[in-house]
Amino acid sequence: MTHGRVPAPGMIALVGIDGSGKTTQAHRLARELSAAGVRAAYRRNAGGRHWFGRLARLFGKSDGDALLGRRGMLAVESVLRWLAILRTLLRRAVTGGTVVMDRYAFCQYASLRARSAKPAAERRARLAYRLFRAPDVTFFLDVDPQVARDRIDARGYDSETLDYLAAARAAYYSLPEFATFVVIDANGTPDQVSAAIHAHLAGRAAPDPGHSVRSMIVAGGPLVAALAVAGEQFTETL
Repeated sequence: MTHGRVPAPGMIALVGIDGSGKTTQAHRLARELSAAGVRAAYRRNAGGRHWFGRLARLFGKSDGDALLGRRGMLAVESVLRWLAILRTLLRRAVTGGTVVMDRYAFCQYASLRARSAKPAAERRARLAYRLFRAPDVTFFLDVDPQVARDRIDARGYDSETLDYLAAARAAYYSLPEFATFVVIDANGTPDQVSAAIHAHLAGRAAPDPGHSVRSMIVAGGPLVAALAVAGEQFTETL
């Protein structure tokens, strides 16, 4: 499906539970924006949970939590996602254009809540992620947990419990940032979800292209603190 040219924001993030279609829609949105004449790039800001799950199975473990421990996996996930987002934003500061982010810091906050991490863990994560400004628009792909689980089972390379998916969805809804999200019904077909995303973008104005760079410069002060917090999350798991 081809859409007309839209005034795309500089930073777009797609968030939601596993099986909501984040990666599919982020890839698609970047392609369609590019086809419409917008300089757009897809960026994945994952936390490594899928990779560690594959590694865990090589050692006879069920998942990353079983391999590293729940706190250890959360710490690794927090640090890897922090580094992935930093890389994405630095690239955009150099190249400009629109970046379509597959996941963002909000995913880490929701993961911590869904996995019953201590409140202090989320406070540390939020301190670390303060370096990064919020995206111009964040799409929350809202999907029924059973639909999400059916999709995960269909792709065949990982699994997730219905209880966790329900807890993760509730965690997103509980975030203080949730009121700023654009909620997209992600239970439909990929075409329907894509159309809803484009319909929202069509009503938005393009932002100041220098805003992201200035934000990174102004936020440079917390960088050392963020690195320290990331290191602390590792050392606490040793």
